[in-house]
Amino acid sequence: MTPTTYRTADVDGFKVFYREAGPTNAPNLLLLHGFPSAGHMFRDLIPLLADKYHVVAPDLPGFGQSDMPSRDTFRYTFDNVARVIERFTEVIGFDRFAVYVFDYGAPTGFRLALRHPERITAIISQNGNAYEDGLSDGWTPIKAYWQDPSLANREALRAFLTPEATRWQYTHGVGDTTMVSPDGQNLDNFYLARPGSDDVQLDLFGDYKSNVALYPSFQDYFRTHKPPFLAVWGKNDPFFIPPGAEAFKRDNPNAVVQFFDTGHFALETHAREIAASIRAFLTQ
Repeated sequence: MTPTTYRTADVDGFKVFYREAGPTNAPNLLLLHGFPSAGHMFRDLIPLLADKYHVVAPDLPGFGQSDMPSRDTFRYTFDNVARVIERFTEVIGFDRFAVYVFDYGAPTGFRLALRHPERITAIISQNGNAYEDGLSDGWTPIKAYWQDPSLANREALRAFLTPEATRWQYTHGVGDTTMVSPDGQNLDNFYLARPGSDDVQLDLFGDYKSNVALYPSFQDYFRTHKPPFLAVWGKNDPFFIPPGAEAFKRDNPNAVVQFFDTGHFALETHAREIAASIRAFLTQ
């Protein structure tokens, strides 16, 4: 089994922590995590791919072991997160790569694709949305904050940052919750409890509207460039619902869409199945 190493890259003075495995001369695969997690969400997937791919999973700015600078010195927007990750790929020498996007990783990775379509060899989206069709009613309180960024609407979103909310995200829609390890959710809650982390996350909730505004641009990219595209979707996701996965085929008719009987954090229960799908897809 190929070992996973744990490294830190200096990205123009910004520390980005990342996991790396696989031969450096193999095809590159970038794994981008979502809220409220970090690169550790790929702990089961990486060993299943690293024999054949050079796999890198960074912690996004403000998440995990990467830097979480003060909000006075760094604006927590998805544009800024994507800029750091774009430079990260350049620093580590990822000039061409497939990208696996999940949740927040999707608007991050899709921004990379918009800016440098020549660098993207394929896209795997695991509950990573790019269509309003895919937004469930669970977004209602966040949309209220977009429409009226009042203190009251901001404070209402703290309910998403509690340990109970994290556990619910991991277990909702899972048939057998004993299959869900406590490790990932407990580590997520540890990071969420750090001083200042709550306001970082609230800032990103507010800025998520910038991703929805970019949906037409993402869709135009899919239509124009038609990258090899695989959607592997936990069909019981309470936030990103199945119509969002099916919608990729509107703009990229060759997109492959597969559903798994699980929730938002599909890798917690279906890492082997998703790895098998990825391997078959990338070797076509």
